[in-house]
Amino acid sequence: MFDWIPISSYTAVYFNILMIIMLITLFHSYQNDLFDPHTKTFSVVFGNVFLLFIILYIGTRPIHFIFGDMGTYAAIFKMAQAGQTISIKTDFLFNYFMIYSSKIMGVKTWFLLCAFIYTWPCYLFSRKYCGSYWYYVLFIFIGSYMFWPFGTNGVRNGLATSVFVLALYFYERKVISYLCMFLAFGIHNSLLITIAAFLVSGTYKNPKAYLYIWLTAIPLSLAGGSFWESFFLGLGFGDDARPQDYLTQSDKYKDAFAYTGFRWDFLFYSSFAVFGGWYFIFKRKITDTFYIHLWGTYMIANAFWILVIRANFSNRFAYLSWFLMAPVIAYPLLRYKMFPNQYRVVGVVITLYYLFTYFMFLRG
Repeated sequence: MFDWIPISSYTAVYFNILMIIMLITLFHSYQNDLFDPHTKTFSVVFGNVFLLFIILYIGTRPIHFIFGDMGTYAAIFKMAQAGQTISIKTDFLFNYFMIYSSKIMGVKTWFLLCAFIYTWPCYLFSRKYCGSYWYYVLFIFIGSYMFWPFGTNGVRNGLATSVFVLALYFYERKVISYLCMFLAFGIHNSLLITIAAFLVSGTYKNPKAYLYIWLTAIPLSLAGGSFWESFFLGLGFGDDARPQDYLTQSDKYKDAFAYTGFRWDFLFYSSFAVFGGWYFIFKRKITDTFYIHLWGTYMIANAFWILVIRANFSNRFAYLSWFLMAPVIAYPLLRYKMFPNQYRVVGVVITLYYLFTYFMFLRG
């Protein structure tokens, strides 16, 4: 659909279009009130156009190794179409999903379906918890750092995290929620970390404990150096060697962080959600059970990443918490009235949040 865009510029066009959308949203937030009917209309109309664009732009991208693992997925899909045997040792649900799909659709349709599955749970979550203001939550989801690479390169990881978001959508319906988590694990077994964080934070419901866990992880990581990477080498999920690869190899994967070491820039990025939860829970006294559970899940999963922050490919572990940053930041802002000019606050938060993503894109 977007074949007229040069392949070398495809990613840049995406980030620049999001920048334009961000500026329109910021301008609109300074011209209107959050509780004005026109704002709700803007959210619904603009949001539907935005949602459709994202699904189509990600889902109809050219099949090319410029998007990293996309080329590998396409090759395996075509092997399955040709009737070749595909060895499946882990991530069974994703692999069988690919093999079954290869019998009833082409590879381009499959990537479009993946884009839909990747994006739609974010829309459902936003719509359920923030009503008419769902567009603003969805933009923070999509404007998140790593949303694009995990929708175009790390497709398997991205689908797993989105199915976990679907589990949050069914939060009150425990059987369906846990079933979705099981499906997320079947798509990519690294979700075991996020699921474990969810279970722990649901059992021990003291938000101060989550904050202490996160803060303690920083000096432990600084003092421990590479000890934690070595310690977690034994954390292989099934027979897949990828977790070990992420911790040790330096040039195998295209989505590696630009450099290794203790990543203060990404710790700063992670702190957005830490500060947001601290402010809403401790300063604004929000006692929303779901939100406290959500924040606890993020804090525990992110603390795990901090321990292995020096790893070459720790973004694969960081994303196990980062995909929750959007609801952690946006949920209270669009569910509770807290500020006199709340729409402006929403606009500024969206702007600052996306500017980090855009800056990292420019930095390459």
